[in-house]
Amino acid sequence: MSHPHIVAEASVCGGHPLGSAFRGMPSAGSRHTVTTVSGATSDWTFRRLDRADFPLLGRWLATPAMERWWHHEWTPEALERDFGPTADGLEPAEDFVAVRDGAPVGIVQRYLLRDYPEYLAELRSVVAVPDGAASIDYGLGVPSLLGRGEGPAMIAAFVERTWAALPEVTELVVPVVAANVASWRALEKAGFERVASGRLEPDNPVDDPLHHVLRRHRPSG
Repeated sequence: MSHPHIVAEASVCGGHPLGSAFRGMPSAGSRHTVTTVSGATSDWTFRRLDRADFPLLGRWLATPAMERWWHHEWTPEALERDFGPTADGLEPAEDFVAVRDGAPVGIVQRYLLRDYPEYLAELRSVVAVPDGAASIDYGLGVPSLLGRGEGPAMIAAFVERTWAALPEVTELVVPVVAANVASWRALEKAGFERVASGRLEPDNPVDDPLHHVLRRHRPSG
């Protein structure tokens, strides 16, 4: 069982726990203007991934950073197998296309951890996880955006959407393989705090199992 998340700042990418895509909420996009670490301002929207996006998703998954950290097949058959059920509403999770200033640039996935009890049990061997916790995966598929602060900006915008869309979610808990420094640093820049480290099954078998776990609580009030 692999585990959740992607981006790519030099490799802002994570991986996910399911091996299939995620599904859940209505696809009405919400807009968030976010000032990135570099100071540039980008307008982020998120819309639900559907089959028309599969060719683009395949190209993203084939980029060096996403291939290294997401470690996912990008053939049409693999995309249908792993993302088709989510597009059809058969998985209790959600896949979104991240759109920056009107252009699709990446993928963000969101799921309630309690919907995947085996993965939740593995994660709880490393850190305490409340019933109201969710997690995200994230990935920038446009190499020219890497290293420019856009990964943290995308994550931060999506977190704000999550608080608004899922009022039952009390916090976000995201494990990242320790070797993927750019990914867990992107989470820190987006307001997450590293709260634990431990051994979890990596998405890519070449990686050591050591993971860092980062958490962000819902703002009070």
